[in-house]
Amino acid sequence: MNPQRMRRIFNALLLIQISIISKAQQLVVYPAPKDAPSYMHNNDYTVRVRKPGGEWQNLYDYNVKVDQVKGTTHQVENASMCSFDFSGEVEVFVRSNKGKIEKAQIRPLSYKITPEIKDNVLKFRLFQPHNISVEINGDIFHNLHVFANPIQDFILDKTDSNLIYFGPGIHQIESGKMKIPSGKTVYVSGGAVLMGQMRIEGAHNVKLIGRGIIDPSVKGGIRIANSKNVLVEGLVCTQCSTGGSDSVTIRNVKSISYYGWGDGMNVFSSSNVLFDGVFCRNSDDCTTVYGTRGGFVGGCKNITMENSTLWADVAHPILIGTHGNSAHPEVLEDLNYINIDILDQKEAQIDYQGCMSINAGDNNLVRNVKFENIRVEDIRQGQLVNLRVFFNKKYCTAPGRGIENVLFKNISYKGQHAALSIIAGYDDTRKIKNVLFENLLVNGVLVSDDMQDKPKWYKTSDMAGIFVGEHVEGIEFKIV
Repeated sequence: MNPQRMRRIFNALLLIQISIISKAQQLVVYPAPKDAPSYMHNNDYTVRVRKPGGEWQNLYDYNVKVDQVKGTTHQVENASMCSFDFSGEVEVFVRSNKGKIEKAQIRPLSYKITPEIKDNVLKFRLFQPHNISVEINGDIFHNLHVFANPIQDFILDKTDSNLIYFGPGIHQIESGKMKIPSGKTVYVSGGAVLMGQMRIEGAHNVKLIGRGIIDPSVKGGIRIANSKNVLVEGLVCTQCSTGGSDSVTIRNVKSISYYGWGDGMNVFSSSNVLFDGVFCRNSDDCTTVYGTRGGFVGGCKNITMENSTLWADVAHPILIGTHGNSAHPEVLEDLNYINIDILDQKEAQIDYQGCMSINAGDNNLVRNVKFENIRVEDIRQGQLVNLRVFFNKKYCTAPGRGIENVLFKNISYKGQHAALSIIAGYDDTRKIKNVLFENLLVNGVLVSDDMQDKPKWYKTSDMAGIFVGEHVEGIEFKIV
């Protein structure tokens, strides 16, 4: 081959290689919102990030509010939050401005991120995007939420007539609510703060994306209602609800709430809804699936949450089935919860306990539910599992019709605070049927019907800390 041609080929390959390496080692940080009021900033931490060996870049530390329950009272606490985008590898620097770090942990624990600690500084490395909590000296209410996002692949074209763009800074939304029309893409840049609710109502083919935040003062930050083909991605808000809708994807959205009825990501009367890579820390249920409720009518089908993290400062991480239409019974079916870390539940009321809870009321039939690869950390107060066909007269007008075909696969719990779990039907016509536990791991012990340490006169559920009541049939524990 001609030497000159060989050099051209070599140089072209070298450029491609450099381009690949460059794309694999990216870091994007966002500016502090210009003219931000003082309440938006939290000074508990100084946070920086860099590519290995590079220059440290400062991150803006937002103030986010969380709910601490003490006895029967609720107390609002100020926690911290920062974010950036990266690919490849990064180093993160955190200085505690409140004093010496005696101990620290980074959760979810399944990520196995161990920080280096010296005096009032800790450092750690990330090798892939994660939504994590940095907790110093055991303080979970003044912690640092670090949202390390993937590099965005959206190409911003400000000449696009279907683009609504919010650049860095504070944006006052007229009347406090913005209704997004069909066919529009709303892009909220990193460093942008929206002072108003985003509403996707009666619309189709809508995108609400970016790296900005909806201010924590905005309750119900994102509302999707009676819409189709919707994508919400990358934002931080208090709540993100979906009702009466079809074909909705909510990806890498972070929901942090602190007020009463602060459910994170509710689903009402909708089909084909995907939650992927979301983070929910909420002052009520993190995620729910209901039938008729709040003006939405009908059952739910094909709802999936995957690759996500749930933290319930109050109520349930996952709740299915309470609300429906007693006069016209509905079905909630084909519900999937896959690869999820549950960091906490704190709920004193036994009626509302259960990290994975199906409570069928209002003549709902709940069927074909899968919980797979779910890791539950040492919750403060609650139950691992709560399956009930019940009549909660506070919220329902009838008991549920039943719960059928539930799979718990590769579920693990490690801790000492979980109370007795409950599985119980209502009567002979409103039963729980066909519940399978595969590879249930409780404090390092695999629970199965043929486990060696189980006395013959014990129920397997006794070994798992689960009360199985009346009107339950077809429950099985196995190792596969």
